Amino acid sequence: MIAFVSGPVAALAPTTAVIEVGGIGMAVQCTPNTLSELRIGTEAKLATSLVVREDSLTLYGFVDDDERQIFELLQTASGVGPRLAQAMLAVHSPDALRIAVATGDEKALIAVPGIGKKGAQKLLLELKDRLGEPVGAHIGRQGATAAAVPTAWRDQLHGALIGLGYATRDADEAVAAVTPQAEAAVAAGGTPQVGQLLKAALQTLNRTR
Repeated sequence: MIAFVSGPVAALAPTTAVIEVGGIGMAVQCTPNTLSELRIGTEAKLATSLVVREDSLTLYGFVDDDERQIFELLQTASGVGPRLAQAMLAVHSPDALRIAVATGDEKALIAVPGIGKKGAQKLLLELKDRLGEPVGAHIGRQGATAAAVPTAWRDQLHGALIGLGYATRDADEAVAAVTPQAEAAVAAGGTPQVGQLLKAALQTLNRTR
């Protein structure tokens, strides 16, 4: 198992970071939140989980061991593969997922692309007592955690664009361009999906070039 990779960031893409390790470029699948922490040319250390398939070896990267552990625990539930587990972590932090499972919050899980009402109910049953207690937040603070979700997308999206090499001004304009899309999701009772917003923002930037 590859527990972590450490080295300079050689390249960044919307879903992937390339970390140079001993002269070899390691492609690591990351969430927008993780990518927003990286900068090309700077040193980075990512906790990793290697997923082995008959036709592929895919390395997933995380900001810390806690996020990596949740990624692996999520996959112990039936029907949850690495892509869905990563999507869950793209929408919610490890503690937010722990709180959602501990409180039976279907709505939080339905906010993840690919999870419907029945799927959320099934996951709540299967993941109960598997994820552990929240590390950085008490369950009683669920309201505060939920309130922060609608605005967190701005910082994540802006950081991801900067990490991809765009100037601050361009990133600001791209965030502004997709704000109506994010606000519409919030108004509908959902959570802005940073991955989708990043794709829309990149399309906006490409049109202006």
